Amino acid sequence: MPSIRTIRLDNHPFPFLLYGEWMLVAIALISEFSPSVLPRSGGFPLLALLTILGFGALGLWLPRRPLGLQIGHAALQFGLLVIAACSSAVGLRLFPLLQVVLVMRSCLMFGIWGRLLVTGATFIFFFSVVQRRLATLEQAFPLRSSGRLVTQLIGVRLSLIMMFLVLLVFLLLFMNALLSERQRREELRLANQRLRESAAQIEKLAMNQERTRIAREIHDSLGHALTGLNIQLEGALKLWDANPDQARTFVAQAKEMGSTALNEARQAVTTLRQTPLAQQDLAEAIAPLTQRLQQVTGVPPNVSVDSPPLPESLKLTVYRLVQEAVTNICKYAQASEVSIAIQALPDVSRLHITVQDNGLGFNPQENTTGFGLRGIQERAQAEGGQVQLTTAPGQGCTVQVWLPLPSEVA
Repeated sequence: MPSIRTIRLDNHPFPFLLYGEWMLVAIALISEFSPSVLPRSGGFPLLALLTILGFGALGLWLPRRPLGLQIGHAALQFGLLVIAACSSAVGLRLFPLLQVVLVMRSCLMFGIWGRLLVTGATFIFFFSVVQRRLATLEQAFPLRSSGRLVTQLIGVRLSLIMMFLVLLVFLLLFMNALLSERQRREELRLANQRLRESAAQIEKLAMNQERTRIAREIHDSLGHALTGLNIQLEGALKLWDANPDQARTFVAQAKEMGSTALNEARQAVTTLRQTPLAQQDLAEAIAPLTQRLQQVTGVPPNVSVDSPPLPESLKLTVYRLVQEAVTNICKYAQASEVSIAIQALPDVSRLHITVQDNGLGFNPQENTTGFGLRGIQERAQAEGGQVQLTTAPGQGCTVQVWLPLPSEVA
């Protein structure tokens, strides 16, 4: 019960123990009016009853820290117990039930050493009261000198002491087991709570990752086709008056690209759920990209693919990386030379991808918001890879990506 600072009626960890305490206290109160073999001292045992009631009331508030308050509370209970025993109507009374209550409360208040100390003090008190009470019985009987009676009293004394000792040991073991089980349940509850919180965080992260993946897929699949369509239409507008035949060619190509974009839009959901490469090898997969690059820019790229068969997920990543780089060339580069190289490096278990052009280039410090370059970096990092971008205004652009190869491929 590490989270409970004070045990009260409204937060008692074991209500059934509290009800049991009240029953034992009630029995102790009733015992003050029960017959006794010892003569009653006369008068109403008001002090004993008040101390028993006070002892019972202390069970409604049990401090668990600080230690000084715990010790003071236990000492007050013990003091009331002694007063009740000494102020009984029949002289010195045992009140073993109240001592049982004291041990139960100590188990709720203290750690193992505190419990042992209170239990030991309770047993010593019980032993002392039994000795004193039996001595009083011996004095009350006229046959005190009878050896048989003395032997019986000694047997009764030993039986009472041993029975109470066994009761205390059993009670201590029972309370320890009860508290240990509650602690395990509390730890399990906290672990389940942390697990639920972690699951919620993972679900939120997965949703964010899925949103990012959808954005990438839409950007990669539709963006590439729409970029080419836009370039063709721009060319047609520029040549509409000067060269109508060439303009019509651009429009026809734009129409073809528009059909392609529409087809990809219709298949967007399928594309998001599975690879679009349909069991093609890497060279076959990127062939449409290079054809579209040549169709849009008029530049035939130099393509080199030297790679073993790759897992579908890694192959799709390479395809998307090349697709994004090609899209950027179509949109911005105005290049006359383009090269695409994909090479496996078995000695370092890496796949090296290079897309290079001799176009306009740009200042990378001034181009930090484009989703394309960020998408390349995010895809590479998701596979545990690295990206190197080399470019400057008027000096073309080189994108290099290193991806780790799976052990079965490397």
